Amino acid sequence: MATKLVKSYRFALRSSFMIFILVIAMLIVFQLILNTFNWWATLGISLLVFVVSLIVIQVRVERFIYRRIKKIYDDFSLLESATFSSKPITTDMKTLTEELGKFAEDKKIEIDTLKIREEYRKDFLGNVSHELKTPLFTVQGYILTLLDGAIKDKKVRTKYLERASKGVERLIYIVKDLDLITKFEAGNLRLDKKYFDIIELIQNVFELLEMKAAKKEITLTFDIEYPEPIMVYADQEKIQQVLTNLLVNSIKYGHKNGTTEISVENLIRNKVIVRVTDNGEGIPKQHIPRLFERFYRVDQSGSRKEGGSGLGLAIVKHIVEAHGEKIYVESEVDVGSEFSFTLEKTENNSEKLVEESSSLANPS
Repeated sequence: MATKLVKSYRFALRSSFMIFILVIAMLIVFQLILNTFNWWATLGISLLVFVVSLIVIQVRVERFIYRRIKKIYDDFSLLESATFSSKPITTDMKTLTEELGKFAEDKKIEIDTLKIREEYRKDFLGNVSHELKTPLFTVQGYILTLLDGAIKDKKVRTKYLERASKGVERLIYIVKDLDLITKFEAGNLRLDKKYFDIIELIQNVFELLEMKAAKKEITLTFDIEYPEPIMVYADQEKIQQVLTNLLVNSIKYGHKNGTTEISVENLIRNKVIVRVTDNGEGIPKQHIPRLFERFYRVDQSGSRKEGGSGLGLAIVKHIVEAHGEKIYVESEVDVGSEFSFTLEKTENNSEKLVEESSSLANPS
């Protein structure tokens, strides 16, 4: 408080003190000329002048600065006008400089954030447009061809209608994925958590994707044999979607005769980490920070080699984070990629197996 007082009234005190000295000097000279001298009268008058000067200068300076500082604050919208009426305006320019500097720094951060968001919005709209227009134009092309007369040819009609149907299915697939992400972001999608064997779930996903992997001659396998079940506590259906999306990506961008391997390792006492590793194309490092954005693709060219909604990894991230877990990615071009995520593990696998079995046998 003392420091603030000194800073606030420093200018008025200094000015008043200078006037005080000047008045004393003038009174002494005046009394010497009159050949009379009264110390008490001189000191009293000088002190009175000092006090009056201090009050007048302080009030005038405050009013002078108030008008100008208030305009500055109003222009920058830093403070409400009421703030000035409730607190005295001081002559401390250092405080004003610091506040204006802070204001400028905050605005710079805000502007930078808005620029980043604007770039993200442009990318997102461009990607949405690209993903939606491809199947839309495909469907439109087949329907227009049929309307132009091809509908009379039964073989062409059937083929074009089937292809148009595939385009519609792709649109539905994209819209469903977008709806799922929106629900996750809005917090409207509830997780149905239960105990299940993650090893068994991975094996089921392997079997579902066996034919897809066989077409590219890619082997889906565990890193080692897991003779005992590993029980985790999560939404089984959503974790199956996570594994499916990661494996589908691995197959898409894997090399012929390649391998995709899954391992399940203990991380800490109540956590396991599931790793999906392949020896495929790999991902350039500059793309890794944006991998989980909606519609973001490593292949930025207009014609893309692989299909998909472009939402697979975004969905994976949302599902994992909805469980309160983390997802990681490591990759090197022409070496391969590894996606890993954590899950809550149960302490006693055998007890949970019995518990799950009894709950299925006695649903009541």
